[in-house]
Amino acid sequence: MSAQGVVVLAADDDVGVAIRALSPGDAVAPGVVAAEPIPAGHKVALKPIAGGATVVKYAQPIGEALADIAPGAHVHTDEIGFTPGSERRVVATTARPLPEPGPATFLGHRRADGRVGTRNYIGIVASVNCSVTVVRRIAEEANRLLLPNHPGIDGFVPIVHGQGCGMATGGEGAAILRRTLAGYLGHPNFAATLLIGLGCEVNQIALYAKVGKDARITAFDIQDVGGSRSAVTKALAVLEPMAAAASKLTRVEVPASELVVGLQCGGSDGFSGITANPALGAAMDRLVAAGGTAILSETPEIYGAEHLLTARAEPAIAAKLTERLDWWRDYVAATGASLDNNPSPGNKRGGLTTILEKSLGAVAKGGRSPLVDVVRYAEKVTAHGLVFMDTPGYDPVSATGQVAGGANVVVFTTGRGSCFGCRPTPSIKVASNSDLARRMAEDIDLDAGRILTGEVTVDAVGAEIFARVLAVASGGRTKSEVFGYGDDEFVPWHIGAVL
Repeated sequence: MSAQGVVVLAADDDVGVAIRALSPGDAVAPGVVAAEPIPAGHKVALKPIAGGATVVKYAQPIGEALADIAPGAHVHTDEIGFTPGSERRVVATTARPLPEPGPATFLGHRRADGRVGTRNYIGIVASVNCSVTVVRRIAEEANRLLLPNHPGIDGFVPIVHGQGCGMATGGEGAAILRRTLAGYLGHPNFAATLLIGLGCEVNQIALYAKVGKDARITAFDIQDVGGSRSAVTKALAVLEPMAAAASKLTRVEVPASELVVGLQCGGSDGFSGITANPALGAAMDRLVAAGGTAILSETPEIYGAEHLLTARAEPAIAAKLTERLDWWRDYVAATGASLDNNPSPGNKRGGLTTILEKSLGAVAKGGRSPLVDVVRYAEKVTAHGLVFMDTPGYDPVSATGQVAGGANVVVFTTGRGSCFGCRPTPSIKVASNSDLARRMAEDIDLDAGRILTGEVTVDAVGAEIFARVLAVASGGRTKSEVFGYGDDEFVPWHIGAVL
């Protein structure tokens, strides 16, 4: 509910969120006024909170009071702390009934393997850091010389990274890189791909089973063709027939069940868990009802809210998610860090205080659909419904894993403002507040801040997001595509020693 410039998310919450900047004396709740300035998006105490008591927001614990907190006080990092392992209230949650599926369709590119692309790019992929400059040069020259003759394709995309050699030949780090590159090589948003190696690297072209077997994937090593300039010349000759064939492909009407949507949030603020994230969740409930797939990720940023997911999963699926969180506890402990080393400085300036508060808001992106599967980073997603992919919270790394897993659209919520775009998968940006939507209009595709004023409901904005996903999947361009983001946002997760 919303009153007096403060939104209260559940009846027994200890804190509300300021919709606008509050001055001392401004009404907060019946019989309660602001005792000090409260920035927009920040929390204000609705009642007395004793030192050491659990502080509740979203009807869930977000931390412990570090001292007595008076009604009307600003409640932030000096007032709330978080002790890992402290007892949490677990509010029972269940999967809600999905919306009735409607006749949702979009216009996509049906590929030979049955999957559907929302874009018609051609990818030039580096197997190793040593081939990055050549790959960039190939993409530049192909876009300049070939693209004007083949208007039916969206362009040539360089997929470059800093790995592939100086690493162990086995182990998790090598497996992750290979899964990620394999996912991009066969991605449905690519009509065809060309893999370029140097020739002597750890990450050999021969490790990619589809090379030589999938007509859409071609490969060669720079050392085998005479050097860098010769590699560019050969690549242009290889790409010409690829482009000619891809240019003839046309979009066809397909059901929304062919959509795989990666869910991202970055630069979150105190409004993200109230507006943009739950609205995206409502959109994904519509997608799941239509038979589509939503990928929720960023394992460190569901920490403390995982019970909201395990409560609506079969025991075996819940166990897979718990195992991933246990792995992360060990992983960060080995570096001397911990999973509660969050939120970021920008998150805190936007009103977020503890990892529990941030996680509760982040989980809302997944809606209330049942959790049907948990997959590892960059693994191919095959289930339909809400799927969790284990990724870091760092947005480019997380999105890279989702795209490798098959995401053909990404929706990215932000409260502070985030400049991100992704290729070959278009990224739709949703602002949590209207001020951001106005200030960064050239980056934001949709404003969810209208929810705060009561102008629209969460469900109504969810319907808008779902409609925008269908439009973008059909070829509509996002703000990040218009600007040209995507060539430097491919960032595979790097695990393991550099040797």
